[in-house]
Amino acid sequence: MPESPRFVVLVPVKTLALAKSRLTGLPDERRQDLAAAFAQDTIAAVLDTTLVERVMVLTDDFRFADKLASAGCTVIPDGASDDLNASLRQAAAEAHRRWPRLRPVALAADLPALKAVDLSQALAEVPSGPAYVADHAGSGTTLYTASYAEFAPSFGNDSAAEHARAGATSIDGDLPTLRLDVDDVGDLGRALSLGVGIHTAAVTGRV
Repeated sequence: MPESPRFVVLVPVKTLALAKSRLTGLPDERRQDLAAAFAQDTIAAVLDTTLVERVMVLTDDFRFADKLASAGCTVIPDGASDDLNASLRQAAAEAHRRWPRLRPVALAADLPALKAVDLSQALAEVPSGPAYVADHAGSGTTLYTASYAEFAPSFGNDSAAEHARAGATSIDGDLPTLRLDVDDVGDLGRALSLGVGIHTAAVTGRV
């Protein structure tokens, strides 16, 4: 019986001053606090996922980087801050250099309700080829994975369809906390209903 793959999860985190611009109606400071909380709660769930051996964060926000490194992440600069997919490919190459036996996974940083059980279920169902998890709207992507040789993420508009067209397999199942990326205030309300991590709970007054 083949051994289950182990994973290195790549999490791109925008400079907080630029993050979550679609959370309209909120003051800039609160928007930045929410973006930081989303990333911290996402990463906490990843670190709690058994099949994940390493977490690599891509960010140019050096002050926030120290906090993420203290949490147990490897932090590297965002290699191409204007091109998410290029940054992820560069990060995958660096992860391959450091941990060649681990399979790379690109994961959105705005999953404040993420639970390790949903991520574990998705990773347990990963096929040998490329695979992705569509977001709750069905058009975006929250997770993409492939071997290093095949790693070619296509995040952006209609990314779920782009990944499918490229031959990636959709990982099915409810996976509610893995699918719920927070782009706007409505999404935040849905995440709060599911139950968010401690950092987002603190910022939103849910503790």
